[in-house]
Amino acid sequence: MKNTDIKQIALFLIVLTTLLPGLSATAQQTPAADRVTMYTFSDGLSDQLQELAGNPLLHRYAQTRERLSSGKYRPLYHFSAPEGRLNDPNGLCYWNGNWHLFYQAYPIENPIAHWGHAYSPDLIHWKDLPIAIAPSIEERVYSGSTLIQGDSVIAMYRGVGQGEMVAVSRDPLLLNWRKPAANPVIPDLDPEKEQPVFARGGDPFLWYCDKHYYAILGGYSDSGPGGKRMFAEYLYRSPDLLRWEYLHPFIDTDPYAFVGDDGACPYFYPIGNGGEHILLHFSHKSGGKYLIGNYDTQRQKFIVTDGGNFNHGPAKGGGIHAPSACPDGKGGIVVLFNTNPGFPRKDDFSEMMTLPRLLTWEEGALRVRPWDAVESLRRDHIRLEHIAVPANQETILDGITGDALEISMEIDLGKTKTFELSVLRSPDGQEHTRILFQRDMGKPTREYENHTPTSTITIDNTHGSRSPLFASRPPETAELSFAKGEKLKLRVFIDRSIVEVFVNDRQSVTLRTYPERDDSKGISVRTTGNSAEILSLDAWRMESIWTDASRQTRRSADGTRSQQSADRLPTHEIHKTYKNR
Repeated sequence: MKNTDIKQIALFLIVLTTLLPGLSATAQQTPAADRVTMYTFSDGLSDQLQELAGNPLLHRYAQTRERLSSGKYRPLYHFSAPEGRLNDPNGLCYWNGNWHLFYQAYPIENPIAHWGHAYSPDLIHWKDLPIAIAPSIEERVYSGSTLIQGDSVIAMYRGVGQGEMVAVSRDPLLLNWRKPAANPVIPDLDPEKEQPVFARGGDPFLWYCDKHYYAILGGYSDSGPGGKRMFAEYLYRSPDLLRWEYLHPFIDTDPYAFVGDDGACPYFYPIGNGGEHILLHFSHKSGGKYLIGNYDTQRQKFIVTDGGNFNHGPAKGGGIHAPSACPDGKGGIVVLFNTNPGFPRKDDFSEMMTLPRLLTWEEGALRVRPWDAVESLRRDHIRLEHIAVPANQETILDGITGDALEISMEIDLGKTKTFELSVLRSPDGQEHTRILFQRDMGKPTREYENHTPTSTITIDNTHGSRSPLFASRPPETAELSFAKGEKLKLRVFIDRSIVEVFVNDRQSVTLRTYPERDDSKGISVRTTGNSAEILSLDAWRMESIWTDASRQTRRSADGTRSQQSADRLPTHEIHKTYKNR
């Protein structure tokens, strides 16, 4: 960062501080959420850890987690709120040696949207923190992002009823957030003015480029057939975070959008080493999505060259919802999503986060892998090799059972085009969730000159539950490239009411499923037409991310690096060094 940029940021922080309303050093109340106690903390890490140890809200969280931990569908190793429901993840960032996750939380005292907060040394083992941001002049605290600059973390988010808001934190665990009196920095738009209209608020993503702050606000335009809604992102610019001007739509066209899509919860970062960028977002029609392209910093436009989906069906009913993302420091992007419930809420629990995923751009294609630190949860390893899978009959794997597992398989398909894996299976097969790979059965590739068919991965919960409360979701089917003679590699994560599947690091599918029977924990395989061979199968029982976290984690609260993730530490200066192209 240039010295002039540092001076400008320092000046902004001085201005911001002078505009802050007074704050006491004890528990606080905000006008819009006067039943929710907000706390302020000391500035030193050791003092903060001591204060957290005696915090009554965290004590209540711990009691609630313990009480709900035996819930039939509550996950062991996917993040869920300590109490009540959660919605979008927000502002994922790496600060002072820890990852910080914010999310739309609904405190039981006043169940409207606040920013809940948790932190982790490795993105897997989480510790709850008190509510980070509560409503004040705004009605609810909706989605947004964070930007790290110098000794400060800046949050920009949608303040319902007001507009786009800013808050700043500088302490080691991001416990104390202060809002400038200038909020909202982008007021709600006057419908009579010639400015864009936003779907469900702006959900701003913030970055810094060429001495200016930029923010894209997610929404839609009426440019579709017959004036129907289409995906859109709108670009704003500011010299100081307080004064903003609207520029133009950030993307001229998105050929990967469906009619009716919108661009909520955007996250925009460089990916790979070839100058490409990724724009992750959420459509209220079709769920989590992404675009790949080039960032033209002279025209301040994103030129789309590729795109795809993380969700492969409707937005609701047990699929992937909104993203929150952050660079990993090695050219990749770490992202997690919340998942929609597919079952009526019980025991103050509905949604959860996916496992964090690492996205990379390699050889012109997006790669997706589970974050490597998930392996720290593995216990009770079982390995099987050279398992023959006869054609047209179900083979039950008697040695593998459970509802909180990781399963890794490598399969030689031979001549068969179809391989099926059933998980969460009852002994009689009445309940099961099916994972189906079909080779060369997808649509042709997008390149006009190459009509090679793709392969598909499907996850199907049609028979996932016998409960009369459960409504199955249409099977999720995603396409991927798969070479002739290539071995099929599956990584499957089962966690009570969620199943995540990764295929050859190229594709993933996720679905919520709710087996009613206590014995629905089995595994079976099947092929159609021809036999196949499972070359290797590794399975692990997965431990809870909340059980003795101090023993399981490999990094302490003071920010010591874990051995497992030593090669991946994020860089938050990534949007601050753009050059005009």
